[in-house]
Amino acid sequence: MSPVSVVPLACKLCLCRSMTSSTDELKPLPTTIPTRGMCGRRMSVTPSMSMSLNTVVSDNDAVQRRIGDYHSNLWNDDFIQSLTTPYGAPSYIERADRLISEVKEMFNRMCMEDGELMSPLNDLIQRLWTVDSVERLGIDRHFKNEIKASLDYVYSYWNEKGIGCGRQSVVTDLNSTALGLRILRQHGYTVSSEVLKVFEEENGQFACSPSQTEGEIRSFLNLYRASLIAFPGEKVMEEAQIFSSRYLKEAVQKIPVSGLSREIGDVLEYGWHTNLPRWEARNYMDVFGQDTNTSFNKNKMQYMNTEKILQLVKLEFNIFHSLQQRELQCLLRWWKESGLPQLTFARHRHVEFYTLASCIACEPKHSAFRLGFAKMCHLVTVLDDVYDTFGKMDELELFTAAVKRWDLSETERLPEYMKGLYVVVFETVNELAQEAEKTQGRNTLNYVRKAWEAYFDSYMKEAEWISTGYLPTFEEYCENGKVSSAYRVAALQPILTLDVQLPDDILKGIDFPSRFNDLASSFLRLRGDTRCYEADRARGEEASCISCYMKDNPGSTEEDALNHINAMINDIIRELNWEFLKPDSNIPMPARKHAFDITRALHHLYIYRDGFSVANKETKNLVEKTLLESMLF
Repeated sequence: MSPVSVVPLACKLCLCRSMTSSTDELKPLPTTIPTRGMCGRRMSVTPSMSMSLNTVVSDNDAVQRRIGDYHSNLWNDDFIQSLTTPYGAPSYIERADRLISEVKEMFNRMCMEDGELMSPLNDLIQRLWTVDSVERLGIDRHFKNEIKASLDYVYSYWNEKGIGCGRQSVVTDLNSTALGLRILRQHGYTVSSEVLKVFEEENGQFACSPSQTEGEIRSFLNLYRASLIAFPGEKVMEEAQIFSSRYLKEAVQKIPVSGLSREIGDVLEYGWHTNLPRWEARNYMDVFGQDTNTSFNKNKMQYMNTEKILQLVKLEFNIFHSLQQRELQCLLRWWKESGLPQLTFARHRHVEFYTLASCIACEPKHSAFRLGFAKMCHLVTVLDDVYDTFGKMDELELFTAAVKRWDLSETERLPEYMKGLYVVVFETVNELAQEAEKTQGRNTLNYVRKAWEAYFDSYMKEAEWISTGYLPTFEEYCENGKVSSAYRVAALQPILTLDVQLPDDILKGIDFPSRFNDLASSFLRLRGDTRCYEADRARGEEASCISCYMKDNPGSTEEDALNHINAMINDIIRELNWEFLKPDSNIPMPARKHAFDITRALHHLYIYRDGFSVANKETKNLVEKTLLESMLF
């Protein structure tokens, strides 16, 4: 790993105060890192702007340290503090309430079976399309009762062959059945994927025409989306995914640029497991506006005022945007006052982590979850850089022992650069335990501390592997990697702040040692390694699931290892689907959904690369579109 260079303070003050900080034009400057502690809690130093190959850290003695070649914090403090929007004003909230009432009335009109608005030949697809639209647009929290009534109606006509477009349809319809399968399954209804076999031909392929009409394309688009909600052992869902993805890739090359083509592109790129709710809502707004004007869809919208829906969606997006700005400014103050910016060797991604949190927890009341998740993830990232690269073994042993004693007096034993880090870990974990006590009615600190102790033990093991050059077996690496992935410590305390009761016996069904936690942690470790192993190896971190697999299987190539691990990931995704959606779970759905969505959020950053370390590409775009930009009316 290449060590850090610190840009002199005078140079930093001359940097352009733009929205983002560019590192492309800065050259590494070999220097030394002074022994400044972090205990002056309200001091902050702008993170380093570049990295160099080698450095000497001035401590009691000169020490060679490995430092990651990471770019600095992208987001200018002054810019974030200057963010402002009028949409937090009561007048906008009142306007949104009026629109919510009007959209509810549209739902109610669907229940009027007088034959004027809802034809018995398309009433099922109309209900499904409406539910799907409000969910993808991110306004479904206002229409829980209306959604349930619509889905209960559709489910009452569901059978082993699926459904047609309407309750009086003579034959079943692939589009309606695929859309219904996905939405009903996501809402906890018991529906079997075997209904899809009705639409397969004898050769196992799905029936399609050479002409690829808009209606047929939409059918296979919904088939693909349904196939992503597969459970273990559902072969027909695997067949559906293979066929529909190939069909859509061919179709999108032939049709003109439109809402449909963009929708296909989005679903092929983000699927379900990386398509975060607020990100999907932001992208689907444009598609919805185009999509609803096509002749194919007009018959599904006789009773729906799509312009009012779009007004509500954009207004809700902007109202939440005003809350995001206030929370982000609060997070920035925490980051600066913590002294963390002085750790110039570490990745500072507090803005990016808050963005992820606000993309999966979009209800205003979940502020504690969003801020807690951002803080936990940022601390985990800094600790990862300490344990994997910067810290010496004797320092890491001291820090790990101090965490287990959980006493602020332990800072006296630590090196200067670790003192403030220990304090901010201690204070933040305690702060979130106090937040959790408000909703849980009990002190969860001792429970949480055990999770943190296991996490630090896993880090120590990996640090030992790095220092000794030991390459573990694949099984040994993966077992430890589940814990060091940090999924548990990132998710546990934020979930405890949700407004649902989670006594220990229920909590353990989604936290350690649950099957869900095991799968989510494995998923994050394996997917992360497939994106990071080359950069890690270049820094001297040899152990990864790829290298360990190759060790266990002499003669295998990196391609063999990646194929094996990607197959494992696909199996894990199906099992996670089941753990999340299985109908007999005693875990409250809000807790299950947030835990599942955390895996989606972290997976989102690994679509193309390690989006934690290289945050100036796709991750930056996510921040700009969902956190910084408001919607224009």
